[in-house]
Amino acid sequence: MWIDPREAETPFGVFAEGYLAAIKPRLAEGTAAKYRSHLDTHLIPQWGDWPLIGIFNSYVEIEKWVSELHEEYAQTTVSSIFATFSTFMKAAVKERIIPASPCSGVRVSSGDYELERFVASPVQALRAAMRLYEAGLGVGGFTLCLLDVYTGARWGELAGQQRHEYDDQSKEISVQAPLKEVGGTLKKHGTALVDVPPPQPARRRRGLSARKGRTKTPAGMRSVQLPPSIAVFYELLLDSNRRAFAFATPEGHPWRRSNFRQRFWRRAWDGVNPDAPTAENHVPAILPWFTFHEGRHTHATWLTEDGVPEVARRARLGQKMKGIGRTYDHVTEVMRKQILDALEARWESSLIALTTAERSQLVTWFPHLKPVFTRLEIEYRDGKNPAVSQSSPFDH
Repeated sequence: MWIDPREAETPFGVFAEGYLAAIKPRLAEGTAAKYRSHLDTHLIPQWGDWPLIGIFNSYVEIEKWVSELHEEYAQTTVSSIFATFSTFMKAAVKERIIPASPCSGVRVSSGDYELERFVASPVQALRAAMRLYEAGLGVGGFTLCLLDVYTGARWGELAGQQRHEYDDQSKEISVQAPLKEVGGTLKKHGTALVDVPPPQPARRRRGLSARKGRTKTPAGMRSVQLPPSIAVFYELLLDSNRRAFAFATPEGHPWRRSNFRQRFWRRAWDGVNPDAPTAENHVPAILPWFTFHEGRHTHATWLTEDGVPEVARRARLGQKMKGIGRTYDHVTEVMRKQILDALEARWESSLIALTTAERSQLVTWFPHLKPVFTRLEIEYRDGKNPAVSQSSPFDH
């Protein structure tokens, strides 16, 4: 393969701008914004004036640059920046400007161990939901936390739920057009929402790879049936106001992920001064560093533990089956019932695991739970509920 030496002298910045202009019409808004941000902040300042052939012959310089990025940014951020750099260099190879990508063989990982994803227990999720209620979010925060672990839906799929997307007959939420945030602008169906306060400063931002106004993949367009007990809270929420979005800030605006995380989610799970039990404002941690997305991992893990077939798990999470299963495996009503029964059992196990004071607080907020607690206590006394252990708090 012949490489024109004159073309190989093309500066990276010139090539990158031309390549981005060529592919931008086909990129998702989030991906285009991510590329633009990486180019402006990292790639052009570092490599903009370098000829592409010079970068090709500078393996050690690339390694040094990656090491410097690790000193300032989290590993996931470094990986994202380097992935963009690699994409542009591979494009230069396809354009036959350089013979191969200099990114091949570069170790982006810092060598740190990967943290295992957290999986919350049902009672941990319920206690976090109660803290969100007490933090001033009321039934909205309480229900959002429960839907996170009982549906496995992504943040944008839940934050973007509108009241007309709920079917109160089948108890299903419809996931068609998630709420997306691109360049600080919230969008639904690809249309910017007006009168939404700007985001609070965040330590990290993540680009979205979803198509404009649609779900992350075609399989993501789905209906997710709520367990009966969880559906009650969602309907209470919808009946409590007439807002277009089911989940909103105390001021009535659609949620921004970073604002919700910093103001409420982290405090609910991490506690306040968790290592200082004698502090006046001490609140113990529930599951430190548990993220909203790990609610999705939790949901998937629960279904696996409960023996739900893979095809039903993937359909509920909005993922397509791999291999021959995409052709021959199908979700049945028996599977759907298995999922709802399993989730209902987990919900009841979380109620059982609460202390007497916590149960009393829940009944104060949600009086419809009083007969539920009475039934569970009777079942425990009669030995009819296997979910209740011999150390049940009903003895306390």
